[in-house]
Amino acid sequence: MNTIHEQRREKLRSRLVDQELDAYLVLHPANRFYLSGFELHDPQCNESAGVLVIEAKGKDWLCTDPRYLDAAKRIWPDDEIFIYRNKRIPALTDFLSKQGYGRLGFETKIMSHELFAALDAQLPLVPHLGLVEELRVIKDAYELELMTASCSLNHDLFAALPAMFGPGCTEQELAWSIERFFRENGASELAFPSIVAVNENAALPHSIPGPKQLGTESLLLVDIGGRCQDYCSDQTRTLWIGDKPSHRFQQTLELVQGAQQKAIDTIRPGMEIKDLYQAAWDFFDQHNVAEYFTHALGHGIGLETHEFPGLGPKTQGQLEPGMVITIEPGLYYPEWGGIRWEHMVLVTEDGAKVL
Repeated sequence: MNTIHEQRREKLRSRLVDQELDAYLVLHPANRFYLSGFELHDPQCNESAGVLVIEAKGKDWLCTDPRYLDAAKRIWPDDEIFIYRNKRIPALTDFLSKQGYGRLGFETKIMSHELFAALDAQLPLVPHLGLVEELRVIKDAYELELMTASCSLNHDLFAALPAMFGPGCTEQELAWSIERFFRENGASELAFPSIVAVNENAALPHSIPGPKQLGTESLLLVDIGGRCQDYCSDQTRTLWIGDKPSHRFQQTLELVQGAQQKAIDTIRPGMEIKDLYQAAWDFFDQHNVAEYFTHALGHGIGLETHEFPGLGPKTQGQLEPGMVITIEPGLYYPEWGGIRWEHMVLVTEDGAKVL
C-alpha cells in the first residue's frame, strides 16, 4: 500500500482514539481517495464506488462491489477487502454489525438517510462533521508539488488563450477549446465546467457558456480549472478584447485587483478566516462598491475544487500554514457585466505565496 496513504490513515487513527471511536466510516469519494488512493469519483450521485472503514486498533477495510475488485486488489490487502455482491446497504449494514464496534463514527455531510436508517438500527453511530477534511485542509509536500503543477498548467492555458478566439467566437466554442487544451496538455478532466462569459453574461458569477459571440470590442470573463495528477486548479481572468477598453472596465478591474492584493497582503497564519473576507469587503466599501461584491472571497482547493475553508464573512476558523486557498473578489453589474480576478494562494509561515 502507498506509504503516503498509510501515513494519512495513521493521522486519522489518532483522532479516532481522541474521539473514543472504535472505527470511522468514510463515505465521501475525495476522502476515500485521500486515505487509500482508491477511486476519486463515484459513478454518479446515487451510486457509490465503495467506502472505507478505518479502525482505531489498526485494521482497515475497503468495502466495494465486484466491479471494483481488481482495482481494489491493486492497492489493498486481499484479506481486508469486503465485496458486497447483493444490495449495498443491507450487505454493508450486516458486515459492519458483525465487527462489534462500540462506537462507529460517520461523515454527516455525505451519508444518505437510507443508509443511516439501516445502520442506526444495528449500530451505535456517532456523527462527525469532518475528521478527514480537517486533515486534508493542510497540504503536505507531495500535495503541494502536484498542486503547483496543476496550477502551472492553468497558467499555460491563459498564456495560450488569445490564440483560441477572435471576433465572432462564441462562449461555447471557446469553452470547448479550453477543455481540449487541458486534456491535450496533461489534465485528466476539467476541475469544473468552464465559465466563459461575454459582456453582460459576466454579471453571472457561474455563467454557463452559450451562443453569445465576442465582438470587436468586448468584455470576456474566463474562470477555468483542470484536474492534473488528481489535483484541481482554479483561476479567473477578465479581459478586454479589442483596442479600446472602456473607462468602466479599466476602473472596475483596478478595484477588483486592488481588493485582491489587499487580501493577499493581509494573509497571516493564525488570522481569523472571516477577517480575510472583511479586508476585501472593506476595500470595496471604501470605494463605495461593496454592494456589488456578492459572493465569498474564495475557498480551499485540492482534490476538490471547493474544499474547506470557505472564505466568507461568517466562516469560523483560522488560517494555517499549508492551506491552499483561492482569492477571487469580483464586482457584478447586471446591465453591464462583471469582473473577477482569481489566484491560487498558499498560506506560508509568514504570509502567502501566489502559486
